Amino acid sequence: MEQSSADEEPYKVVVNDEEQFSIWPAWKSIPLGWRDAGVTGNKAKCLQHIEEVWTDMRPLSLRKAMRSAEEGGSDP
Repeated sequence: MEQSSADEEPYKVVVNDEEQFSIWPAWKSIPLGWRDAGVTGNKAKCLQHIEEVWTDMRPLSLRKAMRSAEEGGSDP
């Protein structure tokens, strides 16, 4: 498969308050609700980092609610 020039553009790994990850063009301002996760590189490098660190795809609020339910609590 041929790589496009967009694949070699610099990207940042970004993360939101629900601990969900994405990539964002490094030259663009990070959108509201997201923050820099500290990794910049080409698309492949950023996606590899996300694959390594984002091991639980469930949003943080769901993980907390499930943990609370397991512990017998009612607070999410």
